[in-house]
Amino acid sequence: MECPKCKNEDTRVIDSRSSEDGKAIRRRRKCERCGYRFTTFERIELSGLVVRKRDGTAEMYSREKLERGVWLSCGKRPVTQLDIESMISACEEQWFGKKEISSEQIGEDVMEGLRKLDTIAYIRFASVYREFRDVEDFQKEISKIFQKEGGKNKEP
Repeated sequence: MECPKCKNEDTRVIDSRSSEDGKAIRRRRKCERCGYRFTTFERIELSGLVVRKRDGTAEMYSREKLERGVWLSCGKRPVTQLDIESMISACEEQWFGKKEISSEQIGEDVMEGLRKLDTIAYIRFASVYREFRDVEDFQKEISKIFQKEGGKNKEP
């Protein structure tokens, strides 16, 4: 594993632990050259999963692309890297074994995960995913949240 600081390939594992409820392995590593310590995660890859987009085109699933979109929604929110990785892993579990999945299904599953994780991040993601056009679209989505949660907001 290459050191992210000095690019040396001589690193060693100093600690390994189960993560994400046993669905990943978290490894602490140390560079033998500069001594920099960093963390890596090992998990099952959804290789070969094709995403069918709204316009009919297809592309290979990319966890990194999905994670970037989720992070944009979670900007300046009290959400950790582990929260996001766990949420995405839970979604991927639902998709495991499929050869193809629609971008709509991915969007709906991620929105459900974000709704449970952070209401504001959910609204941000939904505004892009559902292509909100105006304030009225936001109000409708917020009304749905209050109906699902019995009128109480989970935000502190």
